[in-house]
Amino acid sequence: MNDSKLHIVIYIVSIRSFLCFEELISSDYVCGQITTLFSHVHFCSIPSEILLKIFSYLDVASLLCIGCVNKLFYDLSNDNVVWFKIYSKSFLPKRKVWKTTSVQDKDCTFLSFPELQDSKSRCWKREYFMKKIAAQRSSVIQLLKPINTYTGLPLKTKEAIKTSALRWVILLKDQNGKEHEMDQTDISFNETSVTVYWYNNEWPPLDTLSTLYLFGVIPVLLGEVHNSNGPWQRSLVSEYKLANMTKNAKMIGCDALVELYHFDQGFMLGLWKVRFHAIFYTCNLLHIFFFRRHYGASIKAVPDDIDPEYGLHGYQLHIDLQSRGNNYICSTFRSLFCKKEYIRNGYLRLSVISYKKEAQHLPLDGNIGLSWRTDAFEGIIKSCFIMDLTLLDDSQKPFWCISVPVEMKLSVKTSTLYESLGPCYCMNYKDSTGKVYMELIWMEETNEYLIVNLVIYLSTEKVNSRFGTNY
Repeated sequence: MNDSKLHIVIYIVSIRSFLCFEELISSDYVCGQITTLFSHVHFCSIPSEILLKIFSYLDVASLLCIGCVNKLFYDLSNDNVVWFKIYSKSFLPKRKVWKTTSVQDKDCTFLSFPELQDSKSRCWKREYFMKKIAAQRSSVIQLLKPINTYTGLPLKTKEAIKTSALRWVILLKDQNGKEHEMDQTDISFNETSVTVYWYNNEWPPLDTLSTLYLFGVIPVLLGEVHNSNGPWQRSLVSEYKLANMTKNAKMIGCDALVELYHFDQGFMLGLWKVRFHAIFYTCNLLHIFFFRRHYGASIKAVPDDIDPEYGLHGYQLHIDLQSRGNNYICSTFRSLFCKKEYIRNGYLRLSVISYKKEAQHLPLDGNIGLSWRTDAFEGIIKSCFIMDLTLLDDSQKPFWCISVPVEMKLSVKTSTLYESLGPCYCMNYKDSTGKVYMELIWMEETNEYLIVNLVIYLSTEKVNSRFGTNY
């Protein structure tokens, strides 16, 4: 093959590797020349040595892309010689020609061509990606090391998410096994949680769906040019059953257009009230998710139970009531304790705001509501909000962390202290770790709520499992 034809072949390979054939070639003359070349030369007839030489000039993203063309290109794009060149450029130390000491020789890597070609030798493609992923993980860990003293959670979660290019996708599987994937539409950051939104006008009918999967996805080639096809790392965050909505989800509120259903782990589903058809999905992810992902489970603390009158002491609570960037209240409560006489019915009671202590009562904005939106509609579900709660133990380690939608309900209990001010509302939440109970009074004159009672109940089973106690 002469130089002119080889030049055109390189040009064609580059075009196919970037999948921009029609966009880059607009000239009728060039199209005619390439068509003529295709009629005489087939890619499979080009010697492998020439193709390997061509592939050695491609970057990583293009090399991975061209490996999807056919089996020959796949085998050649995984060649050890090509990947050793990429690996050595990125990770191997550069040798300085004016130094010839034995230490210098020890640091250098010398491999013969047969060793590189041997399939049993080191797979340099795998080595490259393992080191690449390790380097990216290390940079994210450095961002997650600073801890917020109020919440006990990573302080720079937003920066870590942006640095790692982390995004979330949901995969809907219908009863026939067909899968529908949806990338995140919007995201909002709060002090202790991240809220991810998905809304679309073309959701599959809800009655045909069986399971929803939530995945976290990060690019392998961080900082390099990559397309939506990858390469990406995908890890399963949670799984939800959609077949029986009444059993697997709880309706927490509605407005004139939609009904809002809550699954476990802060996942919500909005449905049209008329057609019972999905309109949007929302998920609240606590910063503790990233903390545990990179550091593992928190270390078990040894309780300092030298005072027989106290079961728990020195606990700290941070609570944030919010909705899509609107913070209704954000407060931290320290020095919480539980006397042993308050351990009843399998729970340890931590009193945060006492009904009898007026100085502890907190005002809450009266315009409370959980906002939602799609491409065409938006609304707000009254008396609902997101509750972000983190409870730190006496060693300032996270003991209980939640980010869930909750609803205020009119209480049948009447308030003797504020009976002339307005009706009383209550909020209850419960999971395997504990319970949250809140009482609020509606202040008609100031158009706001007043939190008059807030109690945290911790499961004795969870406390005993963490500290090795026997409450």
